[in-house]
Amino acid sequence: MKTAFRSVLALGLLLGLFLTASTALAADAKNVEATPQAKVYRASLKAIDTGDYAAYTKCMTSEAVKEIEKQTKEMGKTPKDGMEMMKMMAPSDIKLTDLKVDGKKAVLSATGKQDKETMYGTVNLEEEKGEWKVGKQSWTNKKS
Repeated sequence: MKTAFRSVLALGLLLGLFLTASTALAADAKNVEATPQAKVYRASLKAIDTGDYAAYTKCMTSEAVKEIEKQTKEMGKTPKDGMEMMKMMAPSDIKLTDLKVDGKKAVLSATGKQDKETMYGTVNLEEEKGEWKVGKQSWTNKKS
């Protein structure tokens, strides 16, 4: 009788731990939006949508800003032209699905839509001078 009781008690504890862990994981996915990394990424998307180059560069790593300026110059475009191109190429309906932070670096995972096709994104972020900034990002139609 004691053995059966202990088994039921142990099973109950394991089930309770599993449910708690599952709830925590689900809560983590919902809390991605509340992170400083997600907030700076959302700010960069807003800057692209409004064509605000100054606001966009404030969201980006110094290395990313240098690369954007180099590419824009090579194409003979103005920053405003570059913002229009980014707006046209950016997926819509972006949902942040995961965040992994390792010290001063982080990776956001996201999904979005482009031409009615689901796209999967990876956004690299870095902490510079105490603030999170968006670095390189890549989007593909293949789930990794």
